Amino acid sequence: MNQNTVNMILKFRDDRDWKQFHNPKDLAISISLEAAELLEVFQWSGTDVVCVEKKDKIAEELADVLVYCTLMADTCGLDMDEIVQKKMKMNSKKYPVAKAKGKSDKYSRL
Repeated sequence: MNQNTVNMILKFRDDRDWKQFHNPKDLAISISLEAAELLEVFQWSGTDVVCVEKKDKIAEELADVLVYCTLMADTCGLDMDEIVQKKMKMNSKKYPVAKAKGKSDKYSRL
């Protein structure tokens, strides 16, 4: 996400004086609730695991998750690029290409 988008999210929050309500606990709950709404898009979809016809709803719910994640990072003083890059380095060690390519096994089973 680029800085302009992050700034738009923070300005939206600040214009409404909502930062006072954004503590880590409530933001974590909101992330989980929005992720559940994203999951709901796929409920009862049977073998249609892609749900191409629901792309707009998927985008809307995913945006909600990303907005709350941005607010959580800001509230906790975390740099999103930094934490994602750190996590990807950790994942690279846990899932080396030679062992993980083409497999969905958890790292402890590789």
